Amino acid sequence: MQNDLFHPDDQDQVYRLSEDAVFLPGFIGAQDSELLTALEFVLLQSPLRYMQTPGGKSMSVALSSCGALGWMSDDKGYRYSYIDSVTGDPWPDMPEVLLQLAKSAAQRAGFKDFIPDACLINCYVAGSRMSLHQDNDEWDLTAPIVSISLGLPADFLWAGFTRSSSKQVLLLQHGDVLVWGGKDRLRFHGIKPLKEGWHPLTGDCRINLTFRKAR
Repeated sequence: MQNDLFHPDDQDQVYRLSEDAVFLPGFIGAQDSELLTALEFVLLQSPLRYMQTPGGKSMSVALSSCGALGWMSDDKGYRYSYIDSVTGDPWPDMPEVLLQLAKSAAQRAGFKDFIPDACLINCYVAGSRMSLHQDNDEWDLTAPIVSISLGLPADFLWAGFTRSSSKQVLLLQHGDVLVWGGKDRLRFHGIKPLKEGWHPLTGDCRINLTFRKAR
């Protein structure tokens, strides 16, 4: 496993992947149970679902959202919406514990004014993957992405600004946080197929929360 793609930035477990991207191992600390309790309430309102790509394929990762905006994919394309098309209601409010953690992680990474209006909730089970992609559906493509990992470990792919660029691998474990924005905002990234396993808090899955400033 190539966990040498970053170098230490200071003594507070802040590791720099590249100029505007940092890795914060174990950043959520003892907040994990509180985060998952808040997340459970969100998913009661807007359950996880397998969305369709514009090409008609079913994604291998189940998704939902909270905050003012939620991310959607169907035959009309990728986009953000104020309404959950499954429930017909606005997306659930972003729980305060999630909002504050995202802001704190962004600040630690050097993005002091970040206030997310969308939190994408991704649920991976064994075999689920996320192919290399850019996050480019947001209006401000310098504002950071804050990505929180919960549950089973995953191999994160970190690439350059083209899909064919060289890739490095970072093992993401329960409680780890990644933040990237600025000059690194449009780097390609992805997740290798999740391996089978069991975590005492999430069972046989990995939960990934990604916070964005969509509008």
